[in-house]
Amino acid sequence: MTAGLYGPAGFFTRGTTGPSQHFRTSVHASPLFAGALLKLVTRLDAALGHPAVFEIVDVGAGRGELLSTLRQLLPEDLASRARLTAVELAPPPAASAPAAPAPADGGGGRAEPGIRWRRDIPGDIVGLLIATEWLDNVPLDVVDVDDNGRLRKVLVDPGSGAESLGGAADAADLFWLSRWWPRPGRAEIGWSRDAAWADAVGQVRRGGALAVDYGHFRDARPTHGTLTGFRAGRQVLPVPDGSCDVTAHVAMDAVAVAAGIPYQMSTQREALKALGIDGARPPLDLARSDPAGYVRALAAAGAAAELIEPAGLGGHWWLLHTVGIDARGSMLL
Repeated sequence: MTAGLYGPAGFFTRGTTGPSQHFRTSVHASPLFAGALLKLVTRLDAALGHPAVFEIVDVGAGRGELLSTLRQLLPEDLASRARLTAVELAPPPAASAPAAPAPADGGGGRAEPGIRWRRDIPGDIVGLLIATEWLDNVPLDVVDVDDNGRLRKVLVDPGSGAESLGGAADAADLFWLSRWWPRPGRAEIGWSRDAAWADAVGQVRRGGALAVDYGHFRDARPTHGTLTGFRAGRQVLPVPDGSCDVTAHVAMDAVAVAAGIPYQMSTQREALKALGIDGARPPLDLARSDPAGYVRALAAAGAAAELIEPAGLGGHWWLLHTVGIDARGSMLL
């Protein structure tokens, strides 16, 4: 999975096409998503006392779509203090205007002006770290039960996608499974995601860390796992040859606890409604007084409805940790 996603010819590192060409996330669905995050940013900025530099760090930034939209939406005062950083292993996308040089290990291409690109998460963040559908692409191992009832690692042939059973699950795997995936049978070992998220949250000195992803919880782990692939908008066999996205749902309860600090967990539907997105249709009276405005409002309502649909994007989970601020009793601050 590591080689297929992040190797020299990996799905995310080749730099030929962006993730939006293969699958649809909330970021790609509508700028309303960025607008809702802007409300979280401004609330967090106020809770931090309007720091001289407010950092917005997007982990797994793709082609920078979220940061680009946020940059356009930021109010003037915050825009003058904001520092936007895209964390991505792929090279930055080409831009029409020159930008500051990327770090030496940041790949080629020109980043959009106003957005810094780097391959690792910066430290000492004061502001907001965001990871939308990043954890599901953090590589993990899969185990299954052999004919003797022993848990063994699942191996995949990179050419054909054919599966076979390899060596036994090791002690770290068994420890994680005993706590987080006790159901016997096929399982996806999530401690690599736990470690990745704990490290990301640990880079925040003051502010918040938000993970948005699809996932599950200990009492309802999927019997046959969730490992799958996506290519050109279609679900495909998860062959780790660099030709497709290889992804697995996130054990959200495990990553939440791994950070070692308090957290808030909600569905995307609940979170976006708390941030002002409800998907309500505009009043019919508007169609008579302002037909063009009604059409625009109706389109926005449709986009909002997609973002909060419980069986779709609205069923994603929002995991928010806060550091150095009092967020007790609040729904997304």
